[in-house]
Amino acid sequence: MEFFLSCDWGTSSFRLRLVRLHDLTVVGEIVNEQGIAATHLSWSEMPALADRVYWYSAVLLKAIEELRSNLGMASLAGTPVVISGMASSSIGMLELPYAALPVQLDATGLITKWWRGNEHDFLLISGLRSEEDTMRGEETKLVGIIDRLPVVNTEQFLLLPGTHPKHVRIRNRALVGFRTYMTGEFFSLLAGFSILSESIEKAGSIAEPLVRKVFLKAVRRSRELPLLHHSFLVRTNQVLLHLPKEQNYYYLSGVLIGEELKSVNADAVFLLGGGMHTSLYKLACEEMGIKLAGVWDADEALIRGQRTILSRQPAPGN
Repeated sequence: MEFFLSCDWGTSSFRLRLVRLHDLTVVGEIVNEQGIAATHLSWSEMPALADRVYWYSAVLLKAIEELRSNLGMASLAGTPVVISGMASSSIGMLELPYAALPVQLDATGLITKWWRGNEHDFLLISGLRSEEDTMRGEETKLVGIIDRLPVVNTEQFLLLPGTHPKHVRIRNRALVGFRTYMTGEFFSLLAGFSILSESIEKAGSIAEPLVRKVFLKAVRRSRELPLLHHSFLVRTNQVLLHLPKEQNYYYLSGVLIGEELKSVNADAVFLLGGGMHTSLYKLACEEMGIKLAGVWDADEALIRGQRTILSRQPAPGN
């Protein structure tokens, strides 16, 4: 087997990559907004409901064909498809139960499901649960970086930024606890559906000195100001202080990330993120006095994790 197809199927996004197995080179990828929520909606609106697995598989096969065509390859038939994220949820293609903590991160403790298609075998990966929290997708990334964590006898703490960031605790190579935060979703709600929407504008870059200064000021003030008051200062920044909207955008981001990081209780943390998230969280951790023990790319971790899970969960008949 030379390749596998890596599918990261989120609530509002879809990403499919063709990955070379031995060195994890991404040969090509398809990214679109055909997330699980949109796919479930289109399936539920059918006059006579089609078989759910068949309907979702058709979305996958269409993307696979688009990827094949873009790459100019004769065929991708026989290439296994490994699927992480919300595809195993109640609105996904096939609901799978969560694996309960603690879970060893060598992939043996995960719940997975194979099924055969005409041209591809599909491996669906389910998520994890504690007594009061859940994750789907992040478990695969954790499998992908577990061999990079130093071997210690103490508990290790990881930050996974995103729409719903996770704060993860690992002990002896097992995930023993985590908390989910609404940071990214709160930002979207405040930025798009509150009085603050008129005070911010998505522009500028955290690399700009003035933008970075404003962001760090918000992170710093989050230590002492209650969130419901601090959020309103985004409005008064514009009305009274005439702060440019593009800088105020990052002030709001600093308010929420600072609020999230106030709860971190660890001597050092590992950061597993990507792109803008990594830049913002690195700056915020430094401002909050949180030592970063390591930083890894979330996309790379996902692909590494999927390969590990694929190797531990051979297809039926193999």
